[in-house]
Amino acid sequence: MIILVRHGETFWNRERRIQGHTESDLTPLGVRQAQAMAGLVDDLVRREGSEGWRLVASPIGRAQRTADAIARATGLTIETDARLAEICCGEWEGQLWADVATRQPDNVDRSEWFFRAPGGERFEDVHARAAGWLGELPPEPERRVIAVSHGVWGRVLRGAYAGLDRPNTLRQDVPQDAVFRLQGGQIDRFDCEPVE
Repeated sequence: MIILVRHGETFWNRERRIQGHTESDLTPLGVRQAQAMAGLVDDLVRREGSEGWRLVASPIGRAQRTADAIARATGLTIETDARLAEICCGEWEGQLWADVATRQPDNVDRSEWFFRAPGGERFEDVHARAAGWLGELPPEPERRVIAVSHGVWGRVLRGAYAGLDRPNTLRQDVPQDAVFRLQGGQIDRFDCEPVE
């Protein structure tokens, strides 16, 4: 089983600014989201039995801070794996989505924008990282991993897990107030209690 968590809201999420590998702190709402997701993850872990779990996170600060809330709730130690990092958005990092949209009128399909940034990663790069990480995990039912990552990476991981094609992979939602359980070929979403 994999429990997949996206980091809580950041200031750049709120500003609609492209983050990629660039750091942006969690907002107060993002901190509350991280705490709510941590409680939900702890509940899911307890239901399955708390033995044998690993907590793995992207090295990027917003994921590390979210993982820290989960570590406090579960008592697990955070392992860091660079393969869980968000897509690198190259020259677009730090720019507002609206500004990029103005300069890129041909890029109508927003789900594909991330992969067109000058100097950034392509879909195949992120897919190789996610699929490589997935392929190294123990088989089910021994697989007991909590993965704390990012929006694009989480979409790509779920797509690789479920064998989705690229368009369906990129159509998946990326909530910051829910977690996904990947088990037995199924992907289930669990929503947190609403936080204000």
